[in-house]
Amino acid sequence: MDLSTTYMGLELKNPIIVSSSRLTSKIKKIKKCAKRGAGAIVLKSLFEEQLLSDPAKLMAQDDKYFWFPEAVDFLNSHAREQGLAEYLSLIKEAKQETDIPIIASINCTTPNEWPKFAAKLEEAGADGLELNIAILPFDAGVSSLEIEDTYVEIVSEVKKYVSIPVGVKIGPFFTNTLGLVKRLETAGADAVVIFNRFHRPDIDLDNLKVVQGDILSSPTEMTLSLRWVSILSGKVSCDIAANTGIHDVDSVVKQLLAGAAAIQISSVLFKNGIKYLESLVSGLEKWGAEHNYAALNQIQGKLGGDEGKGAAFERVQFMKKTLTDI
Repeated sequence: MDLSTTYMGLELKNPIIVSSSRLTSKIKKIKKCAKRGAGAIVLKSLFEEQLLSDPAKLMAQDDKYFWFPEAVDFLNSHAREQGLAEYLSLIKEAKQETDIPIIASINCTTPNEWPKFAAKLEEAGADGLELNIAILPFDAGVSSLEIEDTYVEIVSEVKKYVSIPVGVKIGPFFTNTLGLVKRLETAGADAVVIFNRFHRPDIDLDNLKVVQGDILSSPTEMTLSLRWVSILSGKVSCDIAANTGIHDVDSVVKQLLAGAAAIQISSVLFKNGIKYLESLVSGLEKWGAEHNYAALNQIQGKLGGDEGKGAAFERVQFMKKTLTDI
């Protein structure tokens, strides 16, 4: 099966993208991912705070910096070590050392000032830009619409400074995901990544303190994005990339059938090594051959909402389960 595809206008030799993580923060690992068969690479995120690393300015923008001044010290140190200059160098080197699309990434929560720096990422050679927007609703005084407005405003501001395609990585916590994606699309988003996996807290019962939960996804988490990839498929014109819980070839195929244009992975590579990329690519080719498909576009969206089967992922599925099994 011909695995070539397009994702937010970029030509990919296959739909498997290594997502933003420590695996994409250094040129040695980036080259290894490309060699093992990645269709594209999303570089580890540059943080909005690294572009605006003035402690006084940060504290003025968000009250959390007042309560956690050590965070400002960390950001200043991190910005000096891995700031914009180093990130631009990484983009240039990645483009020189690989022949696949290199997508820059910025983790952000506001549209304030930093979007103008996006132009430098394009000048350095980035083929695309992924906005990893992570706004958690901690403030009861901020409405859901205001939060969504911020997402849209970030995209609008960034699009003023770049001509390369822009994708938006969002979380699952919205009252109307389809409505938000349509707004992002109107603002200029070329793709959405479904879904961001936020770090999950846990509690250490022996020491009675909050600790970090498992930072890697599990295969059972795949079905959340599978549902929404299918629901969005055919209802939005921007591309959809599936993310989180994709750990084997079957998961890759399922997401493609649901309507994903591309698949983003990282946890499975931390667990099995970068070489596992080869198994995913060859496994996808094998599945296509066994099922008599000549090209990837013959399966993309075959079971997605645009084929009239989206109801299987919506209320009908719930009703059938409730009426027959409970």
